[in-house]
Amino acid sequence: MEAFDQKDFFGSAIGGIVPRGWIDASDLRQVPDHQEIFLSPNTLSNMIIELNEQVTSEDALSALGSTSTLDVPATQTRSGTPATTETVDKAAALYHLRDLCDDGDAMQIINAPRPVTLGRFPSHGSSAAPAYAGVVSYTTPRRQSGAGRIPVHGEGAAAGSSAMGPLTSKFTCHFLLARLKEKGTDLLVFVNVPHEEFDKTGDPRGLSREEDLASGLVDRMIETLEVKDWGLFGSA
Repeated sequence: MEAFDQKDFFGSAIGGIVPRGWIDASDLRQVPDHQEIFLSPNTLSNMIIELNEQVTSEDALSALGSTSTLDVPATQTRSGTPATTETVDKAAALYHLRDLCDDGDAMQIINAPRPVTLGRFPSHGSSAAPAYAGVVSYTTPRRQSGAGRIPVHGEGAAAGSSAMGPLTSKFTCHFLLARLKEKGTDLLVFVNVPHEEFDKTGDPRGLSREEDLASGLVDRMIETLEVKDWGLFGSA
């Protein structure tokens, strides 16, 4: 069973966990102020914790235009019928996930956003945070190392050519969205599992173990994620 350690993020304002031994990317390179990034020391998997301005209802629902796999009735988003709060929140998760895409990327929903209860947030009141978790996969053209928002480490991890193998690569993203509505903030956790290293070595069991780790990491973040200092967000 994978071991996890308690960890503070964003100057101790947010608490959660990371897999034991994972590397803080800020020790290796500059990381944007709105992100915390941790890298597996053994594989290309990584975790991103990200603070973004809350997606508006209109923008969130625009993410439903190109997907029919989200489990919501069409009447909630079409023909002028108001969308429910849960529909908007689920759509916001898809909006953020689509924002990870670069030109030529294709996203497939594996497990649509589902409501989850954050163990260290109140159920009601201004500090309550509706939260959603799920899984998507991305198929992306091979790029030069460092392209796109998903971090890679290891020489040539995201590079390739027809002589080196397939012209596309795939990674899975296990995600958690917490909507801090009183603060106008969407807090996201992305756990990314690139498939290329396992595909190259013909190691489906290794990939399965890595997917289990990512799933378990999100489950543990659902239990342990907390805001320790609401002053991080200023006034909404």
